[in-house]
Amino acid sequence: MILVTGGLGFLGAHTVRALVGFGRPCVIVARRTAPLPAQLDGLGDQIVLERADCAVEQAMRTIGERHEITGIVHLAAPAPAPPAARAGFVRTSIDTLLAVLQVARDRHVSRVSVASSLGVYQGVADTPYREDAPLPQLPLDPIPAVKKAGELLAAVAADSTGTQVVNLRIATIWGPLNTSRSPVVPRLVHAAVRGEPPEQPLYAEEASDLCYVADCARAIALLQVAESLRFRTYNVGSGQPTAVAEVRDVLQRLVPEAVLELRPGRDPDGPGRDTWLDITRLREDVRYTPEYDLDRGVAEYVTWLRAGHQY
Repeated sequence: MILVTGGLGFLGAHTVRALVGFGRPCVIVARRTAPLPAQLDGLGDQIVLERADCAVEQAMRTIGERHEITGIVHLAAPAPAPPAARAGFVRTSIDTLLAVLQVARDRHVSRVSVASSLGVYQGVADTPYREDAPLPQLPLDPIPAVKKAGELLAAVAADSTGTQVVNLRIATIWGPLNTSRSPVVPRLVHAAVRGEPPEQPLYAEEASDLCYVADCARAIALLQVAESLRFRTYNVGSGQPTAVAEVRDVLQRLVPEAVLELRPGRDPDGPGRDTWLDITRLREDVRYTPEYDLDRGVAEYVTWLRAGHQY
């Protein structure tokens, strides 16, 4: 079975479904009691739910002893913290990673896939971002800082055990179950479905790697189940920049009454250029190709919300 931390979350639920689709039953580890997301409906005995704090090593080791764990996908992450609580955020993030790696060592797991972020490329000048780009040692926001440190710590902790740790540098993902309104697409889609303008101003020419969650989940599953991988790190995204204006145009075709006015040009506080991930490694090593273009993904997302789902 594949142990999936954060398997009830936005990306986690989609990833569990993708893994089950590849014939890999999953043990989902979740900290809080919550209803199963709709993405997990119908999976029956292909999933097992365990309640535990992923940062508590003994709790994780006990779960490992109860199941025949053959692989791990680590997607769980603590909620972003205000500046005064950042030390706790860092500690919890690292404790969780080390607990996961301990389970891998105990159970002789051959591969652990760990969620990183495109945020680790902050300060890299050239786009598209490539996995072999030198990463500047700059002051980072807490999440990308923890992800960058986690990549290094995981390599140190796992190299002597025979476990392959795969870093997943994930693009901006969007789609059903997306509770955050920070990404561009959820902000515009929810506004369109509500019949209201976006809550915050958006700039028409801002463009970044926006990946539909089902595609991202399938890419993660492909990497986890691959017989062999050539690299330690893989970008996971759409492999192209998508402008805010493109999202608006799709929505206005689907929801003609939507009021989605955008500011012209680029955000003066943004990077000043298009940013996206090079996914050549992903394409070549697991034959990944995105199945959702913008039209298909947005249409599915709109349908999901109109069916009465909250997110």
